[in-house]
Amino acid sequence: MTTYVKTVIRLARDPEQARWLAPLLLAIDAVLCAGIIAKVPYTEIDWKAYMQQVRLYIDGERTYTKLVGDTGPLVYPGLHVYLYRFLHAVTNGGENILAAQVIFAGFYLAALAVVMRCYWKAKAPPYIYPLLILSKRQHSIFLLRLFNDGPTVLLTWSALAAYQSAHWSLGTALYSAAIGTKMSALLPAPALALTMLQTLGLSRCVTQALLIAQTQSLFAYEFVRTDWRAYVGRAFELSRVFLYRWTVNWRFVPEDVFLSKPFAASLLAAHAALLLLFAATRWTRPSRLSLLDTLKLHLRHPDTWAATQAAAARADPAFVLTAALTANAIGMLCARSLHYQFYAWGVWGAPWLIWKAGLGPGVWVVWAVQEGAWNVYPATEMSSMVVVGGLAVQVLGVWWGTREGEEG
Repeated sequence: MTTYVKTVIRLARDPEQARWLAPLLLAIDAVLCAGIIAKVPYTEIDWKAYMQQVRLYIDGERTYTKLVGDTGPLVYPGLHVYLYRFLHAVTNGGENILAAQVIFAGFYLAALAVVMRCYWKAKAPPYIYPLLILSKRQHSIFLLRLFNDGPTVLLTWSALAAYQSAHWSLGTALYSAAIGTKMSALLPAPALALTMLQTLGLSRCVTQALLIAQTQSLFAYEFVRTDWRAYVGRAFELSRVFLYRWTVNWRFVPEDVFLSKPFAASLLAAHAALLLLFAATRWTRPSRLSLLDTLKLHLRHPDTWAATQAAAARADPAFVLTAALTANAIGMLCARSLHYQFYAWGVWGAPWLIWKAGLGPGVWVVWAVQEGAWNVYPATEMSSMVVVGGLAVQVLGVWWGTREGEEG
């Protein structure tokens, strides 16, 4: 191997090289975003319905079940309404699509910058950074569809960045804002809660939970004072019926099975089992105790200082990122139904998780196969198998790749 090749390989693996690579990739993607907006036609899916729902809100309607649009009722928490109320105001009632696309390009680039910062804090190798700007589906979700998944992703990653720097209250405020925009932001919550329990102690962890409760109450206030049942039933609807024709992940399952209660129950059980597996074997490493002993310690000594200080030192940015993204991937793997816009939840976390699985440069192959499957429309049996398989590789791969003595 020549000296030149060795140098290239060394630089590709040196996390510090991201200092110049990340801004370069961000600039390239900014140009790409401008080109997409200029050349690729906008596709109407939910934007018009969002604007119709907001118009009803502007006209004084506060009963959540009465906020409806062409594609159905409003099914997101209160901050979604305020966000799209702002967008309604700055886009001439939603008519100026170009202005909306430019704003969402800003959301996209801001989110990408935060993601790259998270990767840099976690010491990711530079050779996986280009994958962060190559997703056709992710550009489409932000720039051509204007889904609320975009701002939700921005807020969620911003929360992770704050948590990586131990700015816990700031992170929790941002995380609550993400939940207040779309409930899917809850997927990383189990890992984040266990991390905070170990690094903050039970008393301060409860304070973080109360911060979420208070901010959610603020987002919901004017709706719950009118009809709290309508708000809770719509904003956090758990009994939603999923349509088989829109599923991206379970197309290879017969429709009658997909719609059955046993199938839903099995996915819920698998979700719980995987969370428990990681909680017991991976997510309590900062405390260096078993899951049971960790819980006992903090229940008996809710204000323990020495244990939390030691755990906080071990809950480094890489641990925080891996735990949160793994919990998110578990939620996606066990989801009853994934739609195309839900790809936004995991696409930026996939390179990190696949790399943590120990696949090295093979991350490019796995990522490309996954990206290809998410761009098949409509979903086929094969594409949905690949979607589920890609998520399984992330979850099981990172569990294997982060076993004692192998993490790196």
